[in-house]
Amino acid sequence: MTAVISEKAFVDPRAELDDDVEIGPFCVVGPDVTIGRGTRLLNNVTLTGCVTIGEFNQLYPGVVIGAEPQDLSYRGSRTRVEIGDRNVFRECVTVNRATEKEEGVTTVGSRCLIMACCHIAHDCYVGDGVVIANGTLLAGHVRVHHHATLSGSIGIHHFTTVGSYSFIGGMSRVLHDVPPYMLVEGNPSRPRCVNVVALKRNNFPAEYIQALNEAHRLIYRAKVGLDHAREILRSDGQLIPPVNHLLNFIQEQQEGRHGRARERRRAA
Repeated sequence: MTAVISEKAFVDPRAELDDDVEIGPFCVVGPDVTIGRGTRLLNNVTLTGCVTIGEFNQLYPGVVIGAEPQDLSYRGSRTRVEIGDRNVFRECVTVNRATEKEEGVTTVGSRCLIMACCHIAHDCYVGDGVVIANGTLLAGHVRVHHHATLSGSIGIHHFTTVGSYSFIGGMSRVLHDVPPYMLVEGNPSRPRCVNVVALKRNNFPAEYIQALNEAHRLIYRAKVGLDHAREILRSDGQLIPPVNHLLNFIQEQQEGRHGRARERRRAA
């Protein structure tokens, strides 16, 4: 089945549309856009610039993907946006194309739910299975790893990294990297506990959850220091892969500037 395009939509003839694509009324699709099989643009969706969208995505009214980055240094270079498969972009989500400051691409993975009025800025990376609730704003160069959950009305500082299986509470002000497996919240946000709900839902073994709880206690409550915590966990047989990942993440964070590992290049 070929693409179905409303007579009230504008699709540039140079755009590449796979089978079963649906383009609803008042959508605008530019010449450098590629859309995969089964993707639906409901209505009033704008795809502009160099944009590649995978299969079976749903884009709700008011979505704009590929617009120029909101960065004063941008001079019109041919940067792009790449979107994976089976994502849902709810009303008025915006995803800006990249600048030239990194790889030149803004990326959203697969099976993500991006709720209404969220903004994903230039040069961001959003992994697979990420949920971002209404009105959350990602500044430029933010990285959100797989299966993270971001509640509503969150502001995330540029160059922040959000670890996998983490959870950020609503209305938080995120200035520092968010460690994997942790639940953080506040203004500014701080790690409060292990995100046990996500770990159970994703079939983490009980011994993994117990070890992560102990790592959290040592680092954020007892405050024994990273090296000492590592030795205690090793001696107790709890230095398992997720704990190692957590400790390495925190080590890189501490080597960065202002609690952000990816700003280490600017460290004094």
